[in-house]
Amino acid sequence: MTSLIERLRWRLTAWYVGVLAAMLLLVGGGIFLAIRHQMSRHLDASLKAATAAVMQATLIREVERARAVADAVAELDIPDRALYLFDADGHPIVPPHAEEWIAAAARQAARVGRADVDRDAPGEREFRLHAERFSGGTGAMYVAAAVADRMELEEEYTTLIATFVAAAFAALVLIAAAGYVLVRQSTAPVERSMDQMRRFMADAAHELRTPVTILHTRAEVLLAQVRDPERDAAALKAMEQETGRLGVILGDLLTLARADAGERPVAHEPLYLDDLAANAVEGVRALAERKQVTIEVGEFEEAAIVGDPVMVRRLLLIVLDNAIKYTPAGGRVRLDVTARDGHRSVAVSDTGIGIPEDQRSHVFERFYRGEPARREAEGAGLGLAIARWIADLHGAVIEIAPAPGGSQGTRVTLTFPAPV
Repeated sequence: MTSLIERLRWRLTAWYVGVLAAMLLLVGGGIFLAIRHQMSRHLDASLKAATAAVMQATLIREVERARAVADAVAELDIPDRALYLFDADGHPIVPPHAEEWIAAAARQAARVGRADVDRDAPGEREFRLHAERFSGGTGAMYVAAAVADRMELEEEYTTLIATFVAAAFAALVLIAAAGYVLVRQSTAPVERSMDQMRRFMADAAHELRTPVTILHTRAEVLLAQVRDPERDAAALKAMEQETGRLGVILGDLLTLARADAGERPVAHEPLYLDDLAANAVEGVRALAERKQVTIEVGEFEEAAIVGDPVMVRRLLLIVLDNAIKYTPAGGRVRLDVTARDGHRSVAVSDTGIGIPEDQRSHVFERFYRGEPARREAEGAGLGLAIARWIADLHGAVIEIAPAPGGSQGTRVTLTFPAPV
């Protein structure tokens, strides 16, 4: 079972990391495309600015006529940009020589007004050119061009990609570790539920095996003997008791199964806790008399609540039945019903064997029967588990404490919310 849970955890972690990796890939790809597009736009804008600078320098020098136009362009220094000035026929002025593809772009710009060209060069180099035609102050036509190396942009882009990939890988490692921790925490309740189910099935099989074994053994003995009415009647009586015990266990198991499945509808009716308590006392009086245990009724105030009458009565019967079962002959069981401070309470105190402090946190577990309860009375250990379920459905609280006054015994208090 543990290996199954562990495989489930790793599988969920892998899905978690895979989904996040896919999301990072999609988001990162979108970001890269957007950045690349933006950087290309920035490059084009810088080339246009460079050509504009060439045009402006040319116009200024033509107006001043202090120096030649060629000198004006040569004086310009724009980092990482190659600047060119051509005449109207596409012949280079500055510098005096230009590669053919640049001159071709200049001639195209001279004809149509502007040109934008991408050029692949040896050595995995790629260039971007922008050229514009303009008119000088003397009426002469020129073409200004600016060229940039795209590899600079690609290098920046590659560095960005490498940084992002490293950050994404580190993030995925952290996400995988955090995801495993989260998956472990989220599957912990499943693991506990499966462990509880396994223990529940093992305990149920153990509790059912005893009466079934007794019934089978008695039936074998009965069939193997010569018929004797008196002996047969005793054997059948014992078998009847075992079937009764078996029926109680099966009924409790069915109740808890329905509780786990949420199949049991709960009524919400106006009730009086004192009336239900009085009815429950009458229901267990015969058991108390058989065990020679005295039932006392102390405070008995009117206590209105809202709930399911059948379930609340069963809750009270479970608590009273436990008190009587674990109280020796000659002992007492006292019931008090109070309505104070916005709460409705039923307290059942006994002079029985008591519950050790280290066992009180376990008494609501299914099939749990601590010492000395296991030796003192029969039972499957399901009653208080059902009681806790009923109390939770009604918003009630069950508290178990030693009997008041320091005497031996137990006090169980059921506290219900007052009706709104």
